[in-house]
Amino acid sequence: MFEEIKDVAQLSRNPFQMIGQDWMLVSAAAGDRVNTMTASWGGLGVLWQKNVAFVFIRPQRYTREFVDAAETLSLCFLGEAQRKTLTYLGTTSGRDEDKIAKSGLHTLFCGETPYFEESELVFITKKLFVQRMDESAFLDKKIIEKWYPDHDFHFVYVCSIEKALQKTGKSE
Repeated sequence: MFEEIKDVAQLSRNPFQMIGQDWMLVSAAAGDRVNTMTASWGGLGVLWQKNVAFVFIRPQRYTREFVDAAETLSLCFLGEAQRKTLTYLGTTSGRDEDKIAKSGLHTLFCGETPYFEESELVFITKKLFVQRMDESAFLDKKIIEKWYPDHDFHFVYVCSIEKALQKTGKSE
């Protein structure tokens, strides 16, 4: 069971740990299909007087098609017990198989937005801005050499955090 966190600013979790080390699932729906991907790059902050999440998706990722088709997406934080699942979902394409079913995760919905029952924390977000990173904007060209040898620059999504859900430990 989940409870809504009314003020996301009251969360005491470390976003550097949550995103960079624990990882998250970025999930969206297109029609009756859902896809997800593991991400370890992103951020949380304030922009345009809104609590926002920054999400980075490479152009070739199948999940980007779902994110682009949807108005909303979820960011799910599953915890260390799901590390193998997160690794699998980050290395297998939903183009090739129904990776969500194979992972054993259970999809729930908040309106049109998919998220996972196994999550410890979920952000339901609404897209506000998207832009592909531009090679000319990089001031440190070594970043391109190291992270973009194929010039497959990420798309940057800025999403308002519309709802935060935290697992309560209670059974439904």
